[in-house]
Amino acid sequence: MIIDATLARINEGVQLHHHQGRRAAARDVFTQIWDEIGGEQGDPLHVCVLAHSMADVQDDVHQELAWDLRALAAADLLTDARVTQAGVTLPVAGLYPSLHLNLAECYRKLGDLDRAREYLQRAQAGIGALGDDEYAQLIRGGLDRVAQQLAGE
Repeated sequence: MIIDATLARINEGVQLHHHQGRRAAARDVFTQIWDEIGGEQGDPLHVCVLAHSMADVQDDVHQELAWDLRALAAADLLTDARVTQAGVTLPVAGLYPSLHLNLAECYRKLGDLDRAREYLQRAQAGIGALGDDEYAQLIRGGLDRVAQQLAGE
């Protein structure tokens, strides 16, 4: 169970976007939290999760990519102890398949197919860090979709 107040607030923004279709409202919530945590200087867990979520509500693929790269850089600073302290049940290694999947998709949209394939391979290589729950199935489905798209390009 998530016990970190900032992560809970980020989740509220995610709910606005994914369950209510309120993309702009989610972006506003994420921007407010970003300012409160001190941007990229904040806690790497907050930066990672927030930047990953912020990427999903961008209208421009270049901005989406910039946010996804911020999330990846922050993930590289995380420890399993910090993630566990926040109540997140996923180990740090379990964050990477989704981060790499999003980067693969950004680079595919931008036409940088070599880089897209590189991140797809990284995501596929790390998928073992996930279990077989709904989240893992979602990521696997995304990997299959991007792999099919890249095969056709």
